[in-house]
Amino acid sequence: RLTSQHIAVVDDESAITELLAGYLGLQGFRVTQLHSGRALMTLMPVDPPELVLLDLGLPGEDGFAIARQLREHWRCGLVIITGRGDAVDKVVGLEVGADDYVTKPFDLRELVARIKAVLRRLLPPATTTPPVLGGPVAA
Repeated sequence: RLTSQHIAVVDDESAITELLAGYLGLQGFRVTQLHSGRALMTLMPVDPPELVLLDLGLPGEDGFAIARQLREHWRCGLVIITGRGDAVDKVVGLEVGADDYVTKPFDLRELVARIKAVLRRLLPPATTTPPVLGGPVAA
């Protein structure tokens, strides 16, 4: 693969963004660490990631509103990572457009598998050949 896929990790806790950036980097992803929704909205037009890992619990910001804004303006994967395990929060997160919802604490290998699953759905494989058109038509 010529260019690695870009993931933005948005969490106010530096320890979490550093842990995720290190692990995802080892998995071949290019990672941008961000600590606010405002920083994410600044990044999006200049270096849009293929996928955003978004913490809902950003101080002074509404994580659901950030997710909604992402969905309205950009086409990228969105995985919510949060300490909020309440079923209502999960439903709202998915309804505002998240592709997946992972509660902390999470297993890093599982998170990477979920990220790859979202990216597979979003990004067509580079090696696909176009379908062959024509041929007999059933009457």
